[in-house]
Amino acid sequence: MALAGSLWIGLRMGVIPLSLFVDVERWWLDLALGAAAGLVLLGLWMGAERMLPRARELEQQLGALLGSISPSEAVALALLSGFAEELFFRGALQGEWGWLVASVLFALLHSGPGPAFRLWTLFAAVAGMLLGGLMSWRGNLLGPIVGHVLVNAVNLRRLASRAGESGRLPVEREQSEREI
Repeated sequence: MALAGSLWIGLRMGVIPLSLFVDVERWWLDLALGAAAGLVLLGLWMGAERMLPRARELEQQLGALLGSISPSEAVALALLSGFAEELFFRGALQGEWGWLVASVLFALLHSGPGPAFRLWTLFAAVAGMLLGGLMSWRGNLLGPIVGHVLVNAVNLRRLASRAGESGRLPVEREQSEREI
């Protein structure tokens, strides 16, 4: 996705300006706004998980698909996916076709089989609109990338640890819980 986004932007603009990624004078504001957007999205998801059985079902399904990964693997995957998806959806698509089209396509990328995955698609639509709005407002990708990476890192780590717990024998889970 990062390569496709880079090619698209490069063909459209000739060069990819640094200003697409960061406002060098107010980078700290974009960093803070991205972290705030990520925290808002994490709060929304945690609320959904507590209130909606479909959210818990989705987490079980995604955790099973993900399997067990280490914390460093979760962070690396979050960095890669957050950067690549934001460059493609907010940098290339939104720059060409606008905020709404980029948000809808981002949501459709986050779909899957069954009713639980519809909730993931809805959450991705909300995230796409929030991150796209941040891109439109601030004019660079730093905030959306930071928000996306934060959401992915926290959720990937949670899902991976949940998958690891479900794969343990009951005796191992009890011992692990006693250690905490």
